[in-house]
Amino acid sequence: MPTATKTLTFLSSFLTSFGAFVVICAVLGTPQWVSSTIAVSDDFSNGSIVITYGLFRGQSAQKLTHGLGDADKDFEELAGMPSGLVLTNVILVLSELGNSAPKTLHSVVILSLVISLSTSLLSAGFTFYNSVSNPYQTFLGPLGVYIWSGLSGSFAFLALVLFVGNVQANRLSEVLVQALYSRYSPATHRGTAHSYGSSFWLLLLVLLLSIITAVIVVFFQRARRRRRQEQRKPVEQAPRDGILF
Repeated sequence: MPTATKTLTFLSSFLTSFGAFVVICAVLGTPQWVSSTIAVSDDFSNGSIVITYGLFRGQSAQKLTHGLGDADKDFEELAGMPSGLVLTNVILVLSELGNSAPKTLHSVVILSLVISLSTSLLSAGFTFYNSVSNPYQTFLGPLGVYIWSGLSGSFAFLALVLFVGNVQANRLSEVLVQALYSRYSPATHRGTAHSYGSSFWLLLLVLLLSIITAVIVVFFQRARRRRRQEQRKPVEQAPRDGILF
């Protein structure tokens, strides 16, 4: 059976690993990733379109100074089932983009988060197992915790970077607006401002929790190694007057 110190150490790592898993679930399920305001102007209207979305769904609204605008729209980006909460006319945006770069990169972001979700769950499983047992296999011990927590944090950070790249470089928000409002071609766009929401910044929390998971185990390993070294000191290092013959 593991010592009380080891049990408490790995239970602490279990809590941080499972916390990362919960945060990733929240990130995947919420649409507050980015809110973009796109100024538009054509011969019939002038104003802006505000679009807020996450990985799977979002909302858009027109704010026109003059001209007639459409009603607010809910849309789903990759899913095939409409929500129907606000409008019955649900638009499947990314599914209509074909093999475009924004859709490909958006899919990679989702895949990265799924991998991060899986590895954080594995990290939680490994830490809990080490809190109640002393595994003989090296991979099932701290090494496995390092690997899974490292992968979880790395793929979460990768998803964050790729999403920013998709919004900024591939102009994902503008592409979505063009698909939602076909009359506003890129030539009618007068500028775009982005504001990243809470769901996006939570990915940094996932990275932090993954790092904390590994750091807790590292400190435990160093303390245990130091104790072992002290117990293995040669007899020659002991005080001479303390040696009995």
